[in-house]
This record gives sequence, C-alpha cells and structure tokens, in this order.
Amino acid sequence: MSSNGKLTVADVMTKEFLMLPGMATVAEALAQMQPVAAHFTLIEKRSDADEFGMVLVSDIAKQVLALDRSPHRVNLYEIMSKPVLSVRPGMNIRYCARLFDRFGISTAPVEDNGKIVGVVTYDALVLRGLAATNS
Repeated sequence: MSSNGKLTVADVMTKEFLMLPGMATVAEALAQMQPVAAHFTLIEKRSDADEFGMVLVSDIAKQVLALDRSPHRVNLYEIMSKPVLSVRPGMNIRYCARLFDRFGISTAPVEDNGKIVGVVTYDALVLRGLAATNS
C-alpha cells in the first residue's frame, strides 16, 4: 500500500503476463495463452520509437473466429490494438477505474520508465483493491 494509505495500481496489478511479437500467428498465441488461461497478450515494440500493442481473446473471436479466418494464417499485428493506454504503478486504483470507464477499456499494461512491469484489469481493481479495503 502506498504511504498515504490509498491502494495503487502496483498494489493490485499482475506481474505475470504474455508478451509476444506481432509476427506470431494467432495459433501460436493461443498455444501459449491456453495453458495459463490468459485473456490477452501484449505485443512487443519493434523499436524504441514504436508502441506496445495488445490482443484480447475477444479480438480473436471477432476478427478470426467470426470471420472464419485461419488462426495459422493471421498474424497478431493484423488484429492488435495499438497503441494501448498504459498506467503508472503509482496511480490510485480509483483513478485507474475512472480511466478505464472513460476510455471503455478493461485491461491496461502498467508501464514504468518505458518498460511493462505488470498488467491491471477491472477484476484486479475490484477484487484485490476495493474488496481488500472493505474486509
């Protein structure tokens, strides 16, 4: 918990996440996502001037499954969201929830000095954040 007694994103974020190259296929991503029940993967930057991307399971459902495309022929860069909004580890969880609501997102990478240090979701904000402060 931060020094002012308020929970921050760092207090509730998940430090384990998948990070794949944009050239990986959807089939390759699914092979890594399935064993850990991941609902998304982050996409690596191609250079320092590039931005991180993200592919959600819902992106795969909408852009591959629903359109009857082969997961072996679709690369992640074709279906990813990029750039993605990231949050600071020191952000108060209430502000993070407001940001999620304002921009219609439910998952964000946690970026510190240009590096992804974790991922935060609505689930984490509520179940590890709000629920923990009310118990």
